[in-house]
Amino acid sequence: METVVSTGHATDSESARAGRHAADSALAELPTDRVDFCHLFCSPEYAYEKVIDGVRSSIGSGAELLGCSAAGEFTGNIVATESVVVALVASDSLRFFTGLGTGLRTSVSNTVREAVGDLPTEVGGYPYLSAISLHDGLSGVGEQLALVAQQKLGPRVSVVGGAASDRYEQEATHVFTNDTVTDDAVAIALVASQDRLPIAVGHGHEPISEPMTVTAADGCVVSELDGRPAYEVWEAAVREHVQAEFGVEIDEVPPTGPQMLRIMGAFEFGVDQGGTYKIRWPRVEADDGTLRFAVEIPEGTVLRVMYGRPDAQIESARETVREAMAKTDDSIAGAFVYDCACREIILEDRFQDGVSAMSEELGAPLCGYETYGEMCLQMGQLSGFHNTSSVVMLLPK
Repeated sequence: METVVSTGHATDSESARAGRHAADSALAELPTDRVDFCHLFCSPEYAYEKVIDGVRSSIGSGAELLGCSAAGEFTGNIVATESVVVALVASDSLRFFTGLGTGLRTSVSNTVREAVGDLPTEVGGYPYLSAISLHDGLSGVGEQLALVAQQKLGPRVSVVGGAASDRYEQEATHVFTNDTVTDDAVAIALVASQDRLPIAVGHGHEPISEPMTVTAADGCVVSELDGRPAYEVWEAAVREHVQAEFGVEIDEVPPTGPQMLRIMGAFEFGVDQGGTYKIRWPRVEADDGTLRFAVEIPEGTVLRVMYGRPDAQIESARETVREAMAKTDDSIAGAFVYDCACREIILEDRFQDGVSAMSEELGAPLCGYETYGEMCLQMGQLSGFHNTSSVVMLLPK
């Protein structure tokens, strides 16, 4: 059987029914009753265990299942919140295995070791291995997790995925492995394939400031840039751009609240990697001149303030799919997409345009969610955690 992928979506108010209806709609589009893998993304409004029960009532207990809580859920046809989306896969050229590790905030290394402990290191007849990693999005260890995952899985295994999210509530984010739901954890699906699975990442931001150096930081909190209060440096860099793009004076915007959230989503930081940039999302939590990031920012890191124009964000989503498709001559059965919640802040109602651009370019089913950070670690890379980016994994037929 060639690889087949279908997707489903539901917004039923009762959790088990939502899971069942999403799975039923995906199963109806699958040209077989067999399901090998289920990718599941779910709004925090639902009881996750009951959603999984509903999914299982439709697809049975044999498929491997991997998923997480989400800030927003989408297929190629719809973008929604307070919903459940699933992707179902059946294939003779792919095999799926799942693992779970807990205690992520205590020890990243031990958690990943537990998650990969029962995963195979090779699968006969399937020479290529890839991994999907979903983790507690409030743990703040995304960059470290990407590196440790590659160390434990091996340098020839590419890794994609994202940080679980909870619709900006910042209260608790959960991952799902088969019938287990937990936070403070990492859930991994190992995909063994007969051909290498194409992956790609893109962000659509451009620098608008001169380089600046982190001169005082503690974990995820940066207090100084170039020896000055971090927020003041960012504020000075964006002042004219905010006036031009948003029609407001940045000094008059309250440092916390929805307006500042949107502005900081548009004007993030890029870690300078010699002409390319990894995006890092800042936010203000206290009126003390500090900025808090989703991951650790060490002292000495060189940053530039970036701007993500909405049109550039949409084109970046399209180009990310193009980049992945250029890596294979095969027809595409479907795709998994891990797209940052910050892109919804930037795009607002146009987030649907970004998903539609990916869907049009792909010409096949896609399923994804809005993350608190994305992972894309290709073979040989040493850094793989991103913010405000689109990550794509393609499943060739």
